[in-house]
Amino acid sequence: MQPKLYPRLMLALLTGLNILNYIDRSVYFGVQPLIQKEFGVNDAQAGWVNSAFFLSYLCTAPFVGYLGDRYSRKRIVAIGIFIWSGFTLLTGITHSYNGLLFRHIMVGIGEASYATIAPTLIADSFPLARRGRMLSIFSLGLPFGVALGYKLGGLFAAPPHENWRLPFMVAGIPGFLLALILLMLPEPERGKTDSVTPSMVRSTLPSLLKNGAFMSATLGLAMYTFAMGGLQQWMPTFLSRVRSIPLHQANDIFSKMTGFNAIVATLIGGWIGDRLLKRYFGAYYTFSGWAMLVAVPLMVMAIYATGRPMLPAMFVAEFFLLINTGPLNAALVNSVDAKIRSTALAVNVVVIHLLGDVPSPPIIGWISDKTSSLQTGFCVTFVAAALSGLILVYGARHAPRPREQNIAAV
Repeated sequence: MQPKLYPRLMLALLTGLNILNYIDRSVYFGVQPLIQKEFGVNDAQAGWVNSAFFLSYLCTAPFVGYLGDRYSRKRIVAIGIFIWSGFTLLTGITHSYNGLLFRHIMVGIGEASYATIAPTLIADSFPLARRGRMLSIFSLGLPFGVALGYKLGGLFAAPPHENWRLPFMVAGIPGFLLALILLMLPEPERGKTDSVTPSMVRSTLPSLLKNGAFMSATLGLAMYTFAMGGLQQWMPTFLSRVRSIPLHQANDIFSKMTGFNAIVATLIGGWIGDRLLKRYFGAYYTFSGWAMLVAVPLMVMAIYATGRPMLPAMFVAEFFLLINTGPLNAALVNSVDAKIRSTALAVNVVVIHLLGDVPSPPIIGWISDKTSSLQTGFCVTFVAAALSGLILVYGARHAPRPREQNIAAV
């Protein structure tokens, strides 16, 4: 194989694994009503299943990040994949609420080993001028994987199957093969493609709190994750319970909508971000922030509108929520030096999930239980999305300055 093909194959494998990663997470959202019915749990308890996943995920991430800056990253990634794929397959023998919690905890450990390190492998495989686009392709895993997870969950949730365990088992199998292929590829050298002006603030872990670029990207991502985590978990249930759409149809609608936006919005965002970076070093932040602010009124319309305006508003809101994923992740990896990047991303993982999708699903569920209105529960996602936009727009002033010769030929 030609060496120049290695970066592309690395990107393809990591993107495929990222899709599997989010399929596994979102299958639960598509079959949640069936699980609640079988185990007899309320909305708050159902919300805590996903929170258990993220608590183990964020507790594992710092250890993985530390190891990722010192040892073979592709081997750590492969071990994580084996763990998450194995416990995903074991969902077939889960027959209690506590067993489901344990399954999610173990999968969280495996996925942390992957998600903390994978972006650093991509960052070291491609130059700064192309990172927005490359990380947009990688970021397809989030919306596209979520769409496939909803589709897979909806397929098995519909009569005559109504079996919520099978989609988990199907999602767990391909990871083993992709992990083995990954182990055969050479690992990119740390920092080889970096082209940002050196800075002590970017190069040491104690300086992360003083690193405005890193803190802005992290807090902006945290609020983004709060909004997206809550919406992803509760949207099929909302469409089914509040809008009286059959669960399998709700999953089908949301999966098609998310699948389209996964490809179009995410890739467009990466292309726009890289183009704007040629003119303004804070472009990743400003573009992502304004996209979030535009999404907020559309989110409100999607939840409170009835009849024909509901689905178009939901579609456009999701478009603007997803268009910033590539530029925002590129801003994050560029905010720190390559020698501390895995550990810094681990810190980011802890913060964004601790403030983001760990609390948001149970908070929405709790508000829904207390007010008997799932619509009211969604209000916290509107606030989080607006805060994300404001933080990112402000954070543009802290963006690191690329060396001009390295961004001219995007």
